[in-house]
Amino acid sequence: MTHPLGFLDGGGEASRMIRERDWTNHVLGPPETWPGELRSALSLVLNSPESMILCWGPELTFFFNETYFPLLGPRLSWAMGERLDVVWADAWAQAKPIVEAAFEGKRQRFVDLPWTLDTDRGARDTWWTFSYSRILGAEGGIAGLFIFTNETTDRVLSDAALRESEAQFRAFSEATPNHVWAARPNGHLDWFNRQLLTYAGLPAERLTGFMQWGRIVHPDDFAPASERWAEALRSGGTYDAEFRIRRFDGSFRWFLVRAEPVRAEDGTILRWVGTSTDIDERRRHAAALEQFTVRLEEQVRERTADRNALWQLTPDLMLRCSFEGVVTATNPAWLAVLGWDEAELLGASLLDLVHPDDHERTLEGMGELADGRGHPRFDNRYLCKSGAYRWISWSTRPGHGAINAIGRDITLEKERAEALAKAEEALHQSQKMEAVGQLTGGLAHDFNNLLAGISGSLELIQTRIHQGRTGEVDRYLSTAQAATKRASALTHRLLAFSRRQTLDPKATNVNALVLGMEDLVRRTIGPEITLRIQLADGGWLVRVDPNQLENALLNLCINARDAMPDGGCLTIATAHESFDEAMARERDLPAGDYLSLIVSDTGTGMAPDVLARAMEPFFTTKPIGVGTGLGLSMIYGFVRQSGGQVQMRSGPGAGTCATLYLPRDEGEEVQLAEPRADEPVTPAQEGQCVLVVDDEAFVRMLIVDVLEDLGYRALEAEDGPSALAILATDARIDLLVTDVGLPNGMNGRQLAEAARELRKALKVLFVTGYAETAVLNADHLGDDTRVVTKPFALADLTRKISMLVSGA
Repeated sequence: MTHPLGFLDGGGEASRMIRERDWTNHVLGPPETWPGELRSALSLVLNSPESMILCWGPELTFFFNETYFPLLGPRLSWAMGERLDVVWADAWAQAKPIVEAAFEGKRQRFVDLPWTLDTDRGARDTWWTFSYSRILGAEGGIAGLFIFTNETTDRVLSDAALRESEAQFRAFSEATPNHVWAARPNGHLDWFNRQLLTYAGLPAERLTGFMQWGRIVHPDDFAPASERWAEALRSGGTYDAEFRIRRFDGSFRWFLVRAEPVRAEDGTILRWVGTSTDIDERRRHAAALEQFTVRLEEQVRERTADRNALWQLTPDLMLRCSFEGVVTATNPAWLAVLGWDEAELLGASLLDLVHPDDHERTLEGMGELADGRGHPRFDNRYLCKSGAYRWISWSTRPGHGAINAIGRDITLEKERAEALAKAEEALHQSQKMEAVGQLTGGLAHDFNNLLAGISGSLELIQTRIHQGRTGEVDRYLSTAQAATKRASALTHRLLAFSRRQTLDPKATNVNALVLGMEDLVRRTIGPEITLRIQLADGGWLVRVDPNQLENALLNLCINARDAMPDGGCLTIATAHESFDEAMARERDLPAGDYLSLIVSDTGTGMAPDVLARAMEPFFTTKPIGVGTGLGLSMIYGFVRQSGGQVQMRSGPGAGTCATLYLPRDEGEEVQLAEPRADEPVTPAQEGQCVLVVDDEAFVRMLIVDVLEDLGYRALEAEDGPSALAILATDARIDLLVTDVGLPNGMNGRQLAEAARELRKALKVLFVTGYAETAVLNADHLGDDTRVVTKPFALADLTRKISMLVSGA
């Protein structure tokens, strides 16, 4: 029994789509009810290997086979059984007249018809070859349409590309100034560009074929040109020949003629494409060059004779030697300058004549020459036959496997330069001694005054004690102590100027520091001077020693006060500034962010010569006995040691402005607690021990006496190694008190670091006059470390020892 849907057999995926569609409400009804004509036509379409469409009934119900799938693109999932005008709605305006004509009985076939469609490759321009034919029903009426279709897009585009390529080749051939021609695979010339035809003055048909083209080849060149062409045709290789071609006026010019085969994918030669390049000028130049070469050889012979004459006559040394220094040629100047004739030098080693101190450097220079590097100037000393040495300045160049050199005697020049250097050194020494004299003179003046006060007070104390007049001793002690404090302040200023003072830098809020000093500054400058304070918003932090910065600010305010004896205005300001490379270079600073502290006044100002020396040590315009002249130099040294810079502007009657640039610190503000003068001293507990390290015996004695008065047990050492020997024992040590400057190869900071390797929690008190090679900074200080500066007050020493040991 025949299956009711057997007509769908063999249709593959297209048949499946018909079976799975819901035909309940479709105009055709279920497939089991379809008429025989539809079943037969549909079976034909589904089983066709060609791309086919069937449109059935007045509604033009759309059917298609598997071969047609790629053409439907996004329509594939729903197009089976849909109306034709719905499926191809985007092309219906173009398709409708064709369909109507087919229904009228007009059979039509279209070849390479352009059509813009949404396909499985997206919306694009396509080309199609297809035919329409109607299907008649059993009663003779039109039942539907057969549409046989084939996409020809690839062939159309390929043909267009080929035509475009040929057009481009012809356009390029016509645009190039060279002659361009083409030939068939057998070598028959059949195309020439306009430039070649114009040059020859002949129509293309007069040149077609190699023999025809041979009419314009020079008779003497035709045979070799033909032989090469025949060889290229046999081998399939490049044709390359130079020969003369006749111009329309009968003259001949030389051409470089080349041809390459154009091959199919299988290697078969399809065409030959050739060019003819005019090389007549090049040939003429080559001939001229040949003549020039002949003349040049003659000139070389002449100049060689001139060079030989120069070789003989020049007073400069001329040398040729191997890269190992073996002499192969010298000129007569060697005899005149050094006393050696050529017979003595040939075959000898040049290094035997070089001064021993220059030997290694000369070997290096010869190695550079062996590497191809010459020397515009290379100076060394050579032995004379008399036994003396003379300086020779060489110009050297490697060439032809040897060293070529010309040398000039510069002994006299060297002697003059040495004499000049000695004179300059003497001048520098004189200037240095003048500066030292100025420094020591000012220092001696101040220190002699202070020492006079100290020594006189001590003598009077001794005298009054012997006299039994002890009631006057306190007055002399106060005088000696005051002089000692002034001497200490003077040394600190000197260390600040030399940037060797011991600093304790912290992240400091300069705005807060200025506000904290406002009352002190007002009392210092007096009521006649107006104080203005202008601070930048959100003041940046800087890493400085706040005590030193306070001293610097106060010093600048005092200078401003002294410059305004009749009153005026003093301004203290801060500002935030960011310097790029150029701006920082103008201020002798690294690029970056800086806080500037500015102190300006409306005082008398300074003349240019005074401003230029304002920061020199001991330079002052004040009367003798009024100031040391170290104030500004101390500020300059402190700021430079802190990584900043000082700039001053001033003029007579225009006041003075001093700006301190301090590098910004990104850390958080830190304030280390310092003991107050009125804090009680915690007495030592039983067994507590302190190790004291100082190379000065009297300093150790003072510190040990203080410790014993407090109840501590004291151990002593005079340098780092002996201190480490004590630390390596089992002895109890609660505190290390050490000078920073110690002898025997280990300073106090290094001792502290080594000590903490042995005893992790050891507390340290540094005693220092200056920091020597190791500046104590925030990395060396903390809650378990303090610094006391020589000369120190015993009360200050006592409080810091007590604070560290007790942990208060």
